[in-house]
Amino acid sequence: MPVTSQGGPPVPTPYRQALAELEHVFARLDDAAVDAAVAAIAGAGRVALYGVGREGLQMRGFAMRLFHLGLEASVVGDMATPPIGAGDLLVVSAGPGSFSTVLALIGTARAAGAAVLVVTAQGGGEAAQRADRVLVVPAQTMADDRAGDQGGASILPMGSLYEGALFVLFEIMIVKLRARLGVSPEAMRANHTNLE
Repeated sequence: MPVTSQGGPPVPTPYRQALAELEHVFARLDDAAVDAAVAAIAGAGRVALYGVGREGLQMRGFAMRLFHLGLEASVVGDMATPPIGAGDLLVVSAGPGSFSTVLALIGTARAAGAAVLVVTAQGGGEAAQRADRVLVVPAQTMADDRAGDQGGASILPMGSLYEGALFVLFEIMIVKLRARLGVSPEAMRANHTNLE
C-alpha cells in the first residue's frame, strides 16, 4: 500500500524516485541505436567486453548472457579471453566519456581489425569519438554527479543511475538478440553452468 501524507497523494519513496529516474533514462534512449548495437553484436564473430569498476560488473553480466545465447563472448582481462580481429567486436562502457584503459583497448582492437561499440552517457566523449558505433545511455555518471551539474540531481550516488540503466538495457538487448537469433529459453538454460 502506498505511503500517503495524511490522506493526500502518495509520498515518493527512495525506491520510487530511483525507478522514476530509470524510467526517464529509458524514455530518452534512442531505440534505433539499441537495435543497431544488437545487430552489430549478432553479426560479430567474437565479442569481447570491458568496463571499469561497477560498469565492469554490468559488462560481465552482459557477457554471461551473451554466452548463454551461444555467442562467443568473453571479458577482457579474463585468462581465457581469445584474441580479436577482423569480423570481431569490442564492446566497452565509458559512462563518463573516457577511461585510459578503454582508450588503450579501443586502439588495440582497431589495430587488430575489430570493430568497436562504445556504450556511454557522453556521446561527445573521447571514447565515443574513436568508436565505430555508439550507444548513448542518457543517465548521470560521475562526470555530472555534483550539485549544479547537468542531470546531477539523482537520488542514487555517483554513477549508480547509469550502472543501473546498463543492467536493464543489457537484459532488453538479450531479449532482442534472442528473438533475432532464434534462441529458445531452453537453449539458453542449457548453456548455463552446472558448476555452481
